[in-house]
Amino acid sequence: MKVSPDSSVLTRERPRVSGNADRERLHTLSRKIRATALEMIHIAGSGHIGSSLSSVDIMTVLRFGQMRWRSAVDRDVFVLSKGHAVPAWYATLMVAGDLDPALIGTLRTLDSPLQGHPDRTRCEYVDVSTGALGQGLSVALGRAEAKTLKGASGHVYCLVGDGECQEGQIWEAAMYAGARGVPNLTLIVDGNGRQSDGTVRATMDLMPLSDKLRSFRWSVREVDGHAHQALEKALTLARTDTTGPSAIIAHTHKGHLGPGRTALDGAHSGLFDEVGLRDALRYLESGR
Repeated sequence: MKVSPDSSVLTRERPRVSGNADRERLHTLSRKIRATALEMIHIAGSGHIGSSLSSVDIMTVLRFGQMRWRSAVDRDVFVLSKGHAVPAWYATLMVAGDLDPALIGTLRTLDSPLQGHPDRTRCEYVDVSTGALGQGLSVALGRAEAKTLKGASGHVYCLVGDGECQEGQIWEAAMYAGARGVPNLTLIVDGNGRQSDGTVRATMDLMPLSDKLRSFRWSVREVDGHAHQALEKALTLARTDTTGPSAIIAHTHKGHLGPGRTALDGAHSGLFDEVGLRDALRYLESGR
């Protein structure tokens, strides 16, 4: 599937999602993003396919349906705390026309803007350098507080993995944000149920995650993390909730290609062989 930037987003500040046409558009965009991420990782010879694919629909709705992206002063901020899923963000930016699609073959190469983990010193569309799990929410909290102090109106979104929520620093930031009632911060948990050592439940069970966050004074919504309209509704409610910080627990599937289709059996990382890649790309091209 050739990367073709979606020209309709280049001239609109914040496209909205409504009606069958927009639903189909987001569906098409998410398939393009998945295909681009798969090709990128395949060319690089390494990367986290499972974690990237589980977060694609979240990034699709953020970039094409929620974030104020091009405003110079009050633009929104996106912190990808689960930095190993950055191929999905690079792919999103390519499909949006923000990044040159010719960079697809430079993932994880020296001096490339597409490093294996987000590097804001190399890529202008990376707001925060990440990779050490558990740190992104603290930085996102700081960015949200800074906007308030400056009188800026932008919102800050932070995407974390569910396994990442086993890190203590996540809960320090969550406690502070709840106690201070930070309203311009939204935490999104990519709840794919898997981490590098196996399942999240077997490694260190987080349940009931929603109750834990509510006890820290967060507004919490749970959604299907592959349903664009459900994500859009939850993100809109989170953005307009002025009572304090919001969290969205997005239930996803690791390696999600589409309904009933999972890449590499949901493995944390790994590579397709040539036949497997062609089959996955053919599925994404056809949409079924």
